[in-house]
Amino acid sequence: MDALRLRVATYNIRKAVGLDRRRDPERIMRVIAALDADIVALQEADRRLPPRDPVLDREELRAVTGLRPVPFEHGRRSLGWHGNGILVREHVRIISCDHHDLPGVEPRGAVQALLAVGGREIRVFGVHLGLMRASRRAQLSALIRLMGQDEAHPTLIAGDFNERSLKVGLGRLARRFNIIDAGPTFHARSPIFPLDRIAASREFALLSARVVREAEARLASDHLPMVADFSLSEAPAAEGCA
Repeated sequence: MDALRLRVATYNIRKAVGLDRRRDPERIMRVIAALDADIVALQEADRRLPPRDPVLDREELRAVTGLRPVPFEHGRRSLGWHGNGILVREHVRIISCDHHDLPGVEPRGAVQALLAVGGREIRVFGVHLGLMRASRRAQLSALIRLMGQDEAHPTLIAGDFNERSLKVGLGRLARRFNIIDAGPTFHARSPIFPLDRIAASREFALLSARVVREAEARLASDHLPMVADFSLSEAPAAEGCA
């Protein structure tokens, strides 16, 4: 059986405000397009105040990047939930999706989607964890509860984990996931902290991972994007809904 190859990226776009203090959605979309990813988890993709309009136009996003947002139907105009969104390429079928509040001192949330890609069903979470480690631990525990005992679906958790350490803080995930960092992603001007990561369940084989450091990416946000390539054995997938 042939193995599925999948490129996944995570990117905190800082509401499209770059280090030059300009809000430039077109620049962000060019950076996303250059990632050439099948799935992209976005953080800070919506404005901070209600009704939390998206900073990226859906139709323009699709035209420029070839990606479409997973539609989280929760009565808002935003791309996702608490600024989290998931973008998928046209060949990726959306089976189902949901959004969740997460515990902690600050308002935080997560989005999830069950996707069919190349004959496999995979589950993807997009997250932006809290600034305090105690909150992050509570949020990781909540994510584990959301996943429950379902081990039938290979799972990826992608986002801004806000954890500076490579040794502590994410142990709750390490029991079931390989936690991938590709190097420092923050601050984009002079990155020293690997805040942006992807946690992959054991079914995924990591082929490569990198932080994108091209000139436009270094200016477009205060975070640099992270990209990882995986392989996954194929298996039958269910009918999709989008």
